[in-house]
Amino acid sequence: MRMILPSLRERRQIRRYLSSFFHSHSAADFNRAVSAMCRFYNLKRPTVEWFEYLDWGRAAGNTYDDGKIHLVHPENWKRGRKYNSERQWINAVYHEMGHYVFWADAERKADTFAFRMAKGLNGTCRNGMNGETRSRG
Repeated sequence: MRMILPSLRERRQIRRYLSSFFHSHSAADFNRAVSAMCRFYNLKRPTVEWFEYLDWGRAAGNTYDDGKIHLVHPENWKRGRKYNSERQWINAVYHEMGHYVFWADAERKADTFAFRMAKGLNGTCRNGMNGETRSRG
């Protein structure tokens, strides 16, 4: 499947904004990251709502047919989770944005989008996953 992605430079900038938001909780950083993705794909910015947890703590986010995205806020993500790293939270944001960008065959395309957005950003690992395997959930 061919997938058009922002340039490596743009993806690094998006990741910087998301990383900054993860640590400082500045809404402007998150808005810049989402706006950059939407600008690239020429899409209307989705409505994002923040939650302490979703689906009894099992889900990191949900995307709905009307374009709304529900995400677990980073300050709640860090608390009480077995897997609570910044990388996993950013991957969850990429995954939900993948749902928003690609409506058909949503789950597979969202996983692929999240993987490819992160690929090559680190510069030290060929597959972009730092030696870890991708989640298939």
